[in-house]
Amino acid sequence: MPFAMASMLTCFLLAWVPLQAAEDHRDEEPRNLNGYFPFEVPASTTAWSQQAEERRQQLLVANGLWPMPTRTPLNAVIHGKLDQGDYTVEKVYMETFPGFFLTGSLYRPKGYEGPRPAVLSPHGHWNQGRFMENLEVLDEINQGAERFENGGRSPLQSRNVQLARMGCVVFHYDMIGYADNEQISYELAHRFAKQREHMNTSDGWGLFSAQAESRLQSVMGLQTWNSMRALDFLTTLPYVDARRLAITGASGGGTQSFMMGALDPRLAVCFPAVMVSTAMQGGCTCENASGLRIHAGNVEIAALVAPKPLGMTGANDWTVEMTTKGFPQLQRLYEMLGHKERVSLTALNHFGHNYNYVSRSAMYHFMNKHLGLGLPTPIVEEDYPRLSRSQLTVWSNGHARPDGGEAFEKTLLKHWSDDAESKLQKSQQSLHAFRYWVGTGIRTILGRTMESAGRTELELTQKTDHATYWDMQGILHNQTHEETLQVAYLHPKEWNGRTLIWPTTQGLAGLWDAEGKLTEVIKEALENGCTVLGMDLKGQGPSPLPANKIVDNGRAFAGYTYGYNHPLFAQRVHDLLSVIAHVKHHPDRPSKSVELVGIAGTGHWVAATRALAHE
Repeated sequence: MPFAMASMLTCFLLAWVPLQAAEDHRDEEPRNLNGYFPFEVPASTTAWSQQAEERRQQLLVANGLWPMPTRTPLNAVIHGKLDQGDYTVEKVYMETFPGFFLTGSLYRPKGYEGPRPAVLSPHGHWNQGRFMENLEVLDEINQGAERFENGGRSPLQSRNVQLARMGCVVFHYDMIGYADNEQISYELAHRFAKQREHMNTSDGWGLFSAQAESRLQSVMGLQTWNSMRALDFLTTLPYVDARRLAITGASGGGTQSFMMGALDPRLAVCFPAVMVSTAMQGGCTCENASGLRIHAGNVEIAALVAPKPLGMTGANDWTVEMTTKGFPQLQRLYEMLGHKERVSLTALNHFGHNYNYVSRSAMYHFMNKHLGLGLPTPIVEEDYPRLSRSQLTVWSNGHARPDGGEAFEKTLLKHWSDDAESKLQKSQQSLHAFRYWVGTGIRTILGRTMESAGRTELELTQKTDHATYWDMQGILHNQTHEETLQVAYLHPKEWNGRTLIWPTTQGLAGLWDAEGKLTEVIKEALENGCTVLGMDLKGQGPSPLPANKIVDNGRAFAGYTYGYNHPLFAQRVHDLLSVIAHVKHHPDRPSKSVELVGIAGTGHWVAATRALAHE
C-alpha cells in the first residue's frame, strides 16, 4: 500500500497520526472446530422463535439448500428381500439428484398391522459404514459395552434390527464414499486435503474448489440433501406412518441427525448420539461447510429440534462435559417452551466414543416413548444373524453400479448450480420473491443487518482545528460485537447537514495525498459543506492485513475457516454498518442525510453494505 513506503508515510503523518489499535475480537486467532460453542437461551419464546428462524436460514444457505433444490423423481428400486424371521431386509437405491444414487438397507417389521413409524438411520465414520465389522468385539463384551458377538461386530445393524423388532420401518443409508455409495470417493469426501487445480474452472468444477465454495456446494450439503430425499422415500411407502418419523445416528451420523432435526419439519423425534456438545464440532470435511457455525454451535443447532423430542447420549469424548455445558441450557429452553420432559441426555462417560448396546438401549426407550410404540419396558436387545457385505450390497443380481469419478462430479455440481440459478432467476419476476430469496441469502452470508449493527461509541483521541474544518479522530467501539475501527470526522465549520461516509482502499490514508494534503475530491466535499467520515476498515491501517486469516490444519478446505469465521470482506461490511449506525444515532450532530460513497475500488463493500442498510 502507498503509505507503507517510508517517504510517503513521513508526509502522511503530517496530516494523520495512527492511533493505537484497541482490542477487537477479530484480531484473535480465527475460531476453529475445536473451540468452545456455548448456547445462550433467549429471554422469551418470541425471541427464540425469531432466532430459530434465522438459524435455520443460515443452515440452509450454508448447506447450499437456499433455494431448496428441485425434488426430481427418486426412481427408487427395492430388491433382494431377505426374510430374517421377525423382520425383513431389502436393498434400496434411488436418485437424489439425477444420476446421483443414494444406497442403503430397508428393515421392515413383521407381524404388525397398519402403517408403522419409520426411522432414518445414518451412520458415522465407522470403518466401511453399513458393511462394518468390529474386530474388537470381545473386548467390548468384556467391558459391558456389548452383549452379543454379532451385535458388537455391527452395532449399526444391531440398532436397525432392534428398531424393526419394535415395529419400526428403518432405512439405513450410506454416507457419501461409504459401502455402496462410491460415485464420490471416500478419499475425496472425507480425506480431502489438497486443491485440485484441474477441478476449478468455470465450465467444470469439483467439490472443495473455489467454484464450488462460491456456490456453497459441499459434501455436508450433499449429505443433508441425501437425508431429506431419504425421508421423501420413506414417506412414499404405504406401510409408513408419516406422522411418526424419527432419525438417529452416532458421531457423523449424529451430525446428520441433528441437522435433519433442525431443518426438516416432518421429523417427530431426533436422537443424535455422542455428537452434540459445546466442544469439538465435527472434524470431518463432511461435517463442515462455509457459513455453517459462525453464529451457532452444535448445541444450538440441536436446539432447533425443540419443542419436539430430542434425545442424546454422551461419552468420554468431546461430549464428556455435556451434563454441565449444553444440556442444562437445552433443558431451560424446553422448559420455557413447556416441554422439559421431551429432552434427554444419557451420559455414559465410562465408555469411549460409541453407539454401543448401553447407548442404544437409551435410544430404544426414548423411541418407544415418543413414537408411541407402547412396548413394555425394559426393552432388551436380543441377538440376531448378522448380514455380510455380499448380502447387503445393493449392486447385485443385475443391478449395475453407476459411474462416478471426476467427470460425474462435475456433472453433479453443474446440475446443482443450474437448478439454483434457475430458481433465483425466476425470483426476479417478483420483488417480494427476490427480496426473500436473494435478500435473505445476502443477509445470511454477510451475517449482519442494519438492525443488528450494534451499539457504538466514539472515543475521541485527537481534535485538530484547521481554517475551515475540524479534523476529529478517534476509535469507534462497537460494544455489541466487541469490534473497533479507527475513524476520522472531517467536519466543516459551515456544515450543510450532509455526512459522506467515505471508505477508501487505503483506509484513512486514502483521504490524503502523498504530500499530506487532503485529496481534491475530499477537499471539494468539505468546501461544499459536507462532513466526510473516513475509516480504517478491518485489515487496513498502519498494520494492514491484505488477506483472510486461515485456520491452518494442513487441509485446504474453506469450511474449516469460513464455517466458523466471517471472511475479511464481510468484516469490512460490518465495519461500514457500525459507522452508519454511529452516524444515524449521533447524539450531538444529527445528520440531515447520510450518504455512502463507493468509488475507486470500494464499490463492492459499499454495494453489499447498501443491500443491508435499507434506507
